Amino acid sequence: MTVTERVKGHGDGHGGRHGDGHGQGHGGGHGRGGGHGHSHGGGHGHADIDWAVMAPVLEQNAEVTAPVYREVAAWLRELRGARPGDGGDRAAGVADPSLIVDAGSGPGVVTCLFAEEFPKARVIAADPEEALLERTTARAARLGLADRVGTHRAELPDGLGELPPADLIWAARSVHHVGDQGAALAALADRLAPGGTLAILEGGLAPRSLPRDFGIGRPGLQARLDAANEDWFTRMRTELPGAKETTEDWPSLLKSAGLRHVATRSFLHDLPAPLDDAARAHIIATFERYRSLATNATQGAEAADGDTATAATSAPATSAPATSAAAPAGGLTPEDAATLDRLLDPQDELSLHRRPDLFLLTAHTVHVAAKES
Repeated sequence: MTVTERVKGHGDGHGGRHGDGHGQGHGGGHGRGGGHGHSHGGGHGHADIDWAVMAPVLEQNAEVTAPVYREVAAWLRELRGARPGDGGDRAAGVADPSLIVDAGSGPGVVTCLFAEEFPKARVIAADPEEALLERTTARAARLGLADRVGTHRAELPDGLGELPPADLIWAARSVHHVGDQGAALAALADRLAPGGTLAILEGGLAPRSLPRDFGIGRPGLQARLDAANEDWFTRMRTELPGAKETTEDWPSLLKSAGLRHVATRSFLHDLPAPLDDAARAHIIATFERYRSLATNATQGAEAADGDTATAATSAPATSAPATSAAAPAGGLTPEDAATLDRLLDPQDELSLHRRPDLFLLTAHTVHVAAKES
């Protein structure tokens, strides 16, 4: 494990307890549209991703969602600044954290945004991917934040133990990429300073970008894409090391991690048509990912069918014949796949590249908990 930057001036002030953190995310209703809606890290089947190539896409996607994150930061400041006992739903009465850790920071868009929104804080971007941390460092330098933004290279959740306890830990769509989500939250809680705040972005509403009937194929495509994405996400969760089935009641999970649930709030991201180029590119990237997931699911189903057929030819005559569905789990029907191809074809007048009715509407849910002083 490599630490690429060491926090200065915080080591002794928060004590010496150690714990864990984590950082990953994924698309659809679970991780698209935000600064950390990317998937990376060890053991999750993403070793073949070229993060130097992927980083600009992640950065652009996060920039599209930046207004939401600024709203989140203002809300967190309000929660931290309220006096304890104010209705029983507030965090510690300290408005400005001195150390913030962005666990699973990606290319650092939100890291730098938090540095801007909390001008007295030092902000550490924690991520296992060096290419993404380099992007963070360059961004901080461009924005004049290099003196307050640092990077920490580590696998999560185990790597945050090398950092001092933080006043605020931000984990956007990170926890759901750990097999044992309860243990991940406990590890993050352990890295908080007394009175510190843990804010996790998990859940919300899957995005919508097209009318129900947009003139190609069968109406309701995005609802079917949601279902395919949920199938993929379920398979991803079951394949994680140490995976445990968990009821995703995040306030209860935070309480089980030894924290006091402070508040939960959803933030609407509403960009009506016509979209600017950056938002349009963000939506195109999202649909390209849908197409990739569907293609992989179909290829996996075909391979499984081939194995089944091979087994059937050598099985006793009494064996039941193999069957295959029109749309594999996580995949799409041929009609929907053809619709996606048209939507992604820059030459098609009805494609995402050209249509004037493209919009972005989604919601991001943030859960906040505090450690007792």
